[in-house]
Amino acid sequence: MPQAPTFPKSAAAPASLIDSRQAAWRLLITLGLVVLGNSSMYVVSVVLPAVQAEFGVGRADASLPYTLMMVCLGIGGLWTGRLADKHGLMPVLCVGAVGVCGGFVWAGLSGNIWMFGLAHGLMGLIGASATFAPLLADTALWWNKRRGIAVAICASGNYIAGALWPPIVQHGVETIGWRPTYVLMGLVCGAGMLLLAMRMRQRPPLVVLAPVGGAAAGAGVDAGAVGAAAPAVVDRSRPFGLRPAHAQVLLCVAGVACCVAMAMPQVHIVAYCTDLGFGAARGAEMLSLMLACGIVSRLVSGVVCDRIGGIRTLLWGSALQGVALVLFLPFDGLVPLYVISAMFGLFQGGIVPAYAIIVREYFPPQEAGARVGAVIMATLVGMALGGWMSGWVFDVTGSYQAAFINGMGWNLLNLSITGWLYWRVRGQGAVAGRVQPSAG
Repeated sequence: MPQAPTFPKSAAAPASLIDSRQAAWRLLITLGLVVLGNSSMYVVSVVLPAVQAEFGVGRADASLPYTLMMVCLGIGGLWTGRLADKHGLMPVLCVGAVGVCGGFVWAGLSGNIWMFGLAHGLMGLIGASATFAPLLADTALWWNKRRGIAVAICASGNYIAGALWPPIVQHGVETIGWRPTYVLMGLVCGAGMLLLAMRMRQRPPLVVLAPVGGAAAGAGVDAGAVGAAAPAVVDRSRPFGLRPAHAQVLLCVAGVACCVAMAMPQVHIVAYCTDLGFGAARGAEMLSLMLACGIVSRLVSGVVCDRIGGIRTLLWGSALQGVALVLFLPFDGLVPLYVISAMFGLFQGGIVPAYAIIVREYFPPQEAGARVGAVIMATLVGMALGGWMSGWVFDVTGSYQAAFINGMGWNLLNLSITGWLYWRVRGQGAVAGRVQPSAG
């Protein structure tokens, strides 16, 4: 790997490095960091049946560690994004490596469900949070022409982790037990993150907004975007024609809603297959398949996002996720569940990265870390709420059917908000992603 040029610690990289070979190497390193740092989000679902049996708790209580981890991950993403804006990524990533290692080891040595849950909270708060929202925001600042696909590649590391780690952890549970498996995960992921963090010293290029005249006064375009074509004029002081705080709140509510729906299959597919008599191993395979298809979905959605913009990509993703949730209701055979799991991954994989693109398209770029962190926090709160709520609905009803219906209702809320935001900008002709010829 070629050595990156060095710059003063506080200096931003030159604008010439946007879309450069160095940006590509940085994206590859970022992908590795996401794969390692987000491992805990998916392995806890694999060990859920074993942990529930060992600690003698109900399904809802066994789901609480996941819920606590996701809430802490969301909160952590909010402040790690701000810290990365201020101090750069490397120190944030180093702290995250310690959090991931310590959390896995603590969970592997825990004596009850509460210690197990607190360990996952630690992994979320200062571990995984360092390798999601801050890296999404950083990636968006290193790319312009291929920003959508670059952010999608970064976000796909989350699903690569989901495809890679569950079968490995399931094998470890069956051979050496879940406790030693967790300790080994902590050592491998923590050390790997620390090594990769050393390559992330450079601050992203400084993006300058240039005002444009006429009716679009107050809007801005990226300095690196001006050329043969320029993006649609967007007034970043009034995203979606709303006050920034109002637009941010709506995106956060939409993020909670879509991820409550998303959490039902992702968190409970292993337990669902166990209840149906197919076994935890088949459930782990379905989870891996779901997230492997999510990788494809995120990459395709990134290409689509570069052509039609973030808000339309989010709208399509939300609609398709709702279709996949409906399909879980009438089919519970082994082969249909494999097929539907793959479809669910293909349909919903591009949803979360679309929020980072929307923030980059409609808000000032110098606020990217904090605003992306806030929206990603909302999506993770949604995953946390959905993971616990699905377990609670199961305990109350004795079936996952009602949990799927609950997810469909939340998905409808997301679809309504996203559709309304798209309707607001569509009438103004300012849907980001539409390419218009430049005046020059």
